[in-house]
Amino acid sequence: MELAYKLDSYGKPAWIALTVLGFMAWWPLGLAILAFAIGSGRFACGKRSFARWQEQGGETMKGFGCWTRSAPSSGNRAFDEYRQDTLRRLEEEQKDFRDFLERLRQAKDKAEFDQFMADRRRRANEPQPDTNSNG
Repeated sequence: MELAYKLDSYGKPAWIALTVLGFMAWWPLGLAILAFAIGSGRFACGKRSFARWQEQGGETMKGFGCWTRSAPSSGNRAFDEYRQDTLRRLEEEQKDFRDFLERLRQAKDKAEFDQFMADRRRRANEPQPDTNSNG
């Protein structure tokens, strides 16, 4: 990991150079370096990386990569406003749905935990067989 910290101090050009050298030396090595650099967010533009984008559920493609831009104007202001409102509404609905799924997961986890605790209490209250008797 010291190599990664050293390359981080030089920035993205150092990672690109290492990736190119890795491909020149042995293509699987270059591929491994590339996968590590992308997965760790070292090739991401700005502060958003692929991993962070996935953690957020891929909310929008805006800001995902270096080359994405907002939708170009259609030339019709009313349509552009409608499109923006629709996209905003869809993003809100997506966020609400994600929150709903999170609440469902929490409820399921709680139900499973409660079942576990009930089974545990039931087993603790059952009489234990006497293992010390010489029967």
